Amino acid sequence: MSDRTSEGHGRSAARTGMINIRVKPAERALIDQAAAAQGKSRSDFMLEASRRAAEETLLDRTLLRVDAETYARFVELLDAPPRPNEQLRKLMQTRAPWD
Repeated sequence: MSDRTSEGHGRSAARTGMINIRVKPAERALIDQAAAAQGKSRSDFMLEASRRAAEETLLDRTLLRVDAETYARFVELLDAPPRPNEQLRKLMQTRAPWD
């Protein structure tokens, strides 16, 4: 097994840990089909999908600490109406697809 660099993570250490999960046959077939469509092994496909989901989960919970002045400016920007611009005008005149 060769050392492979994790996409976007700059690591090239060999994989030594193991994760075992139980799946229904239909779930395994779906995962295998998707992995094959991307030209990946089941393990690589599942690891990439799991890592992406883990990163998204943790990023959603990221806490940013700012001083009172910066926070007040942030709230002010959020509460301010958008400045008129051509893209906004087009958006507001476009019929929603569900209408």
